Amino acid sequence: MDVSYRQIKAFVEVAKSSTFAEAAVNLHLTQPALSSAIKKMEEQLGGKLFQRNTRNVSLTPEGEVLFPNAVRLLHDWDNTFSDIQNLFAMAKGQLTICAMPSFAEAHLPEILCKFHQRAPNVNLRIVDVVMEQVIHEVSTGRSEIGFSFEPERKDGLVFESLFDDQFVVVTNQEQASLLPTKIKWSDCLTMPLVMMNRGSAVRHWTQTKLAMHGDLNIVAETGQLSTLGKLIQNGLGISVMPAICKRQMEGLGLVVKEVPDEPLIKNIGLIRNARRSLSLPAQSLWDLAVAYYAQ
Repeated sequence: MDVSYRQIKAFVEVAKSSTFAEAAVNLHLTQPALSSAIKKMEEQLGGKLFQRNTRNVSLTPEGEVLFPNAVRLLHDWDNTFSDIQNLFAMAKGQLTICAMPSFAEAHLPEILCKFHQRAPNVNLRIVDVVMEQVIHEVSTGRSEIGFSFEPERKDGLVFESLFDDQFVVVTNQEQASLLPTKIKWSDCLTMPLVMMNRGSAVRHWTQTKLAMHGDLNIVAETGQLSTLGKLIQNGLGISVMPAICKRQMEGLGLVVKEVPDEPLIKNIGLIRNARRSLSLPAQSLWDLAVAYYAQ
């Protein structure tokens, strides 16, 4: 039996319509062409599917039995080919993402390795920039996805939380020996501080927290957390920074201490442009990242 997709679609449309003329308009066919398709289908099946008169058309008992199965067949057909198109779309292409350098170093490699296994032919372009530039990259459409702290203003952005980050105090070995084992924010104010540049969210958060406990002695500012680590390593001062930097800082031989009382906690997650839909590779990476941290 050689009943075609077009015949099944024609049958379903006629069954949902009151006349052949109405169904023909919906299918963008002439009425004779539609009648011919239904007649051929009836001949192939061996009986009438519709009862016709001058005013309307209705299903025969056999047509009533066929109708729900025909609807299911169309649905399965459309879903099958949609899935195949999605697979082809994931088979090649380029995806640009951006991430804060600390996240790019500590977390991103494992996520991207898992994504590469899922979409091996999608070329990845990774832009590692500070939080404020991540937001700019996504807002302007230069990157589809960003990994960032939660922005305080989300105009035109969608943010999805991945995990909380508790800020830590970072010192060199000599500085650590001058501080108590259980450190408080007020203890940080007894030493010179090196901090991120003014205008950065990390600077705002850390300075606000420390200022609640006294005056700050800031001796140097920089735009990169990695540079802060070098300054601390050479004894210029201590600093407060996100815990995602812990592995990087310890790799420099520095001491990382949590502040158990009144912790400074900020959320890290995914951002995308609210006015743009994600490409299939970008949506796949988004879903993978969410599932990775939900475990």
